[in-house]
Amino acid sequence: MFGFCTKRVSVKMPPLDLVGLTRVMQRTEGRAAFVVGLIDGPVETSHPDLVSAHLRPLSPARKVSCRIADSAACAHGTMVAGILFARRGTGAPAICPGCTFVIRPIFHEQHPGRGSSATAPPEELAKAIVDTVNAGARVINLSSGLPRGAAVAGQDALSHALSFAAQRGVLVVVAAGNQSSVAGSCITQHPWVIPVASCDAGGLPSAHSNVSSSIGRQGLLAPGDHIRSLAPGYSFTTFSGTSAACPFVSGAIALLWSEHRHLTATQIRQAVLGVGARSSVVPPLLNAWEAWRRVAEIAKKGSEAA
Repeated sequence: MFGFCTKRVSVKMPPLDLVGLTRVMQRTEGRAAFVVGLIDGPVETSHPDLVSAHLRPLSPARKVSCRIADSAACAHGTMVAGILFARRGTGAPAICPGCTFVIRPIFHEQHPGRGSSATAPPEELAKAIVDTVNAGARVINLSSGLPRGAAVAGQDALSHALSFAAQRGVLVVVAAGNQSSVAGSCITQHPWVIPVASCDAGGLPSAHSNVSSSIGRQGLLAPGDHIRSLAPGYSFTTFSGTSAACPFVSGAIALLWSEHRHLTATQIRQAVLGVGARSSVVPPLLNAWEAWRRVAEIAKKGSEAA
């Protein structure tokens, strides 16, 4: 463990309860008019618990379904998709299945044993972000790291893409990484993104999760240990890491924003992150119910002033 202090949750709790999502999910599944971008691996869209999902093709030529069902890329994309838009009542978190999703695969499928990694060159990530913004996404879930030694020019392109998302009012939620280090990246250090670190069922930071000053300053903690979700082969699995934690935050944002689509990205971002300066490298735990109340209050004040 890192040796940093964070508020301990007194008892271990189910992931959705831990971050206040259960009460929000009782009120909405999200709305089809709200578009969520998923930049990840391809997804087994034929899974019985995903076939009813609202999917918007990025382009006719780009395939989003898995070609190699036993690839790590397919498994990763399908697991993250299950957290976001599986059918409710399946055992997967299924946070916001009522929203519309744009899937932009970024991980290349490889047969087992040929090597795989949840990383992508910064130039590819930059293009994926721009593609997803142009496809109408309002929030993007990005669970990808950068390969070691990524070229500076590529990192510059990625920074420009993240700034493009900010200019267009698109929130970008990113996984903090799983190297057990106190370090950020050009992704998590960008001032617009919301980095997500992983916590256990008691709300304490996971040993594998990265933390840093930028992650602590502008990020959140979310459940990332042994999260049950969908798996290729029409089955289920559990997985851990900041890739598992990230969609809890992007899914919460999708539920809040889809109910109040007239609010700005900055208003939603502030409602989810809370107020006040932070000094710890460990971010606070997501509280979706408190964010829901903040968003409702912002919307009420806006209607009264109109």
